[in-house]
Amino acid sequence: MAGKRPAPEAPEPLFPLVDAHTHLDACGASDAESVAAVVNRAEAVGVGRVVTVADDLDAARFAVRAAHWDARVHAAVALHPTRANALDDAAKAELEKLAADPRVVAVGETGLDYYWPGKLDGCAEIEEQVEGFRWHIDLAKRLDKPLMIHNREADHDLLAVLLDEGAPDTVIFHCFSSDAHMAMACVDAGYILSFSGTVSFKNAHELREAAKLVPDAAILVETDAPFLTPHPFRGAPNEPYCLPYTLRALAELREQDPIELAQITTANAERVYGI
Repeated sequence: MAGKRPAPEAPEPLFPLVDAHTHLDACGASDAESVAAVVNRAEAVGVGRVVTVADDLDAARFAVRAAHWDARVHAAVALHPTRANALDDAAKAELEKLAADPRVVAVGETGLDYYWPGKLDGCAEIEEQVEGFRWHIDLAKRLDKPLMIHNREADHDLLAVLLDEGAPDTVIFHCFSSDAHMAMACVDAGYILSFSGTVSFKNAHELREAAKLVPDAAILVETDAPFLTPHPFRGAPNEPYCLPYTLRALAELREQDPIELAQITTANAERVYGI
């Protein structure tokens, strides 16, 4: 989570980059001017485009507005699995309308979160999450848009639901945080894995091993800002401009040239999101 440490200094620029998953509203953006300010800071270090992602209806509305305010911004809309209990008929109707907007490049973030039930007041129960996940899968297929996955401690069940429903053509596991076995199961299924600042954490041993195995064609990079700020800035607020830190950490881990990996992930984002 974003903490009280000062914001990280700007990294050495690295061109080109796409932040495959961020939350501009949670970064403090609320209007066209503040959205442009966040993206300007990112563009100055090579992050020329961002996908801002919704986790509730207010965030979905904002994401679509932001994507229309600034051509460098694209949107993804859904209800986060912990909020799946708010997916009533009215919410479904509005999400369908928002997701059909041409500036929306994915349905997400949706999926399963087994960490928060019982810990967070008002959190959707697992059965509600599964039902909501199935609805979002169907929406992505009907709109022919990528499905953006949130997965926390639900590897087996999440893959089972995708198999049972039939996955959309493109499935993106945002902030992939599982082990090598799960990574290869996803790769074998044709899914895309997006890595955040957690891949730079030295104690994330299983995740770091998994990141080494993912083929070039199946990899994206993201900030998930304002959360998951990369090492050595853990606890500081994250923003899209911090993405080069994560990219360089990932390149070092995979023993790749950072510029080459930046080009690979950008080409992947363009292909996956159709941008």
